[in-house]
This record gives sequence, structure tokens and C-alpha cells, in this order.
Amino acid sequence: MNIIIVSNRLAKTRTRSITLGGRHLLLLMPLLFAILLVAAFTLQYLMIRFAPESLGDDMRAMLAEVRSAEQQKQEAYLHSSLDAMAKRVGQMQAQLQRLDALGTRLAKISGMKPDEFQFSQPLAQGGPLVVLPSQGMTVNNLDQQLSRLTQVVNDRSDKLLALETLLQQNQLSSKLLPSIPPVNEGMSSSNFGWRLDPFTGAGAMHEGVDYMVGEGTPIHASAGGVVAYADLHPQYGNMVEIDHGKGIITRYAHASKLLVQVGQVVRRGDKIAEVGSTGRSTGNHLHFEVRYQGVAQNPVRFLKKSAS
Repeated sequence: MNIIIVSNRLAKTRTRSITLGGRHLLLLMPLLFAILLVAAFTLQYLMIRFAPESLGDDMRAMLAEVRSAEQQKQEAYLHSSLDAMAKRVGQMQAQLQRLDALGTRLAKISGMKPDEFQFSQPLAQGGPLVVLPSQGMTVNNLDQQLSRLTQVVNDRSDKLLALETLLQQNQLSSKLLPSIPPVNEGMSSSNFGWRLDPFTGAGAMHEGVDYMVGEGTPIHASAGGVVAYADLHPQYGNMVEIDHGKGIITRYAHASKLLVQVGQVVRRGDKIAEVGSTGRSTGNHLHFEVRYQGVAQNPVRFLKKSAS
């Protein structure tokens, strides 16, 4: 390619020839392409941004179609986000219902009054209205708030479940302590402590409590445990001994009939024998003992503690 340069200041025409080869054209092509591309984008932006009313129907229809597609895309994203948050809210509602049920159980186990914690009703709240400047809540901000609230609900649920386990363990431990009288009727004919022995008349230690009741009266386990002895004893007569764990046992002596066997698990209040006058006895009655680490304890202390 030859280029001729002419100067107006010279009287004579002076010609200069510049030859551009293929190498120079290859170097100029990217620059020309970039210029064309920028011009095309600029023209398209100006047409869309400042579209006059004089545009043809085809151009206005194309712009309307572009705007409609963008609006539909935004609405689809919004609906998708709302569906996800609605699912989160449903999950939290289910968790709150479980927490309400758990709180009701805990209140019952701990002995709280029903009107102190009413989990099925909203909390009582109030106060003056103080309006804060709006900061604008976006979908992302709301999603983050729901995520944090979900974590808090899960944490509270785990802690309440742990508390329920502890309360149930304490309740179970209390059921393994002698807490109810072994007979439902009758009077105490001999208390725990020193007394005159009914056979010898000499002072002797009475290691239990005697309940004077009629023959055949049901004898109940004062607490849950495992039967460690159920047989005839030279002095206690027909006797049942229940192991309650942690070194605590109870004895039920002078029975006319035994209804349990060694190794049997009994619950508090189960019928284990019937009153009689076997062994070293002067008449129909129940001899009831509580022992801790092999040492006799006053049964009345346990029964009074459970009643309080």
C-alpha cells in the first residue's frame, strides 16, 4: 500500500511514499476492531437509554421484551428466596412446638406451678413505642437473621433436652429411695430405737418399724429395686429384701406369703408379700427396715422426707 503526502507550504509538489506491508496491517486490525466494538456498544447503550418516541414499533417491542425478561428473572429469584425462607419459618415453627412440649414436661417434672410457665401462650410484653430509623431489610439480611435464629433455637433445644435428662435422672433416683409406706393401713406398734424385747423383757435395739395389721394385708415395695432375698429366715420369718442401689436396702419381715423371687425387678408400690406372723413374732404385723451400707436407719425419716 502506497501513501502520498502533499505539503501546501511548498511551491512544488513533493511526494513521499510509505509502504505498509502485511505485518503493519495485522498490527492495525486489533485496534480497528476495538474501535468498532466500542462504537457499537456505545450506540446500543444510547439507543436503549435515550430511546426517542420516534423509534419504530419493532425497536420498542424489542426493548419491552428485554425489560419483561429482566423483570421475570428478578421475580423468579424473589419467589425462590421467599420459598426458601418460608421453609425455614416452617422448620422453626415445628421446633418451637417441640420446645413448648418440652418446656411443659420440664415444668411438670420440676414441680412448677402451671400458671408460672404457660408455654402454649405468648409472653406478656409491653412498653412505649420507640420508632427507629429504617435501615432497609433485604432478602439476604432476612435470610441471615433466620439462620441465626435457627441456630439459637437449636442451641436452646439441646440445652433443654440435657436439663430434661438430668431432671429425669433425679426423679428416677428419688423413686429408688424408700418413700411410701409398705402398707396402706394399720398403726405403728413399735418404733425404731431401744425398747424392751417382747420375748426376754430386756432392753434391745429395734432396727425397724412394726405395723400392726391383719393377716393377708398386702405389702408393697417402698421403692423400686431388685429382690435380693425372698425366703424363710430364722428370726424374720418369711422375708423379702430389696436392693435399691447405692447401698440402700429394705426388708419386709414376718409375711404369711411371698409373691416375688430373687432377681425380680419391682417398682415402687408393687405388691410383694402378705402380712403374717412367721419367725420371731408375737402376732400378725409387718416389720419394716431400711439399711444403708449395712447399718439400720430410721424408716420414718425417709417417709417424712418423701412426704415433704
